[in-house]
Amino acid sequence: MTNKQKNSSDMIRLGQFMKWQNLVQSGGEAKIRIQGGEVMVNGCVETRRGRQLISGDRVTFNGKHYEVTL
Repeated sequence: MTNKQKNSSDMIRLGQFMKWQNLVQSGGEAKIRIQGGEVMVNGCVETRRGRQLISGDRVTFNGKHYEVTL
């Protein structure tokens, strides 16, 4: 197969990733931090908490880098 379809287990939303990594206490806090421009994905500010992340993506928050590994 040349065009492998991604399924939901291959991705995680940015807000969910932040909760999973204990970067925030709640989804509400994740929303505020993301929409406030405090989070970067792959070197670019990301303001969408529903941004889909895949393995290999890099999230930067509070000056620390986190690599997505699913």
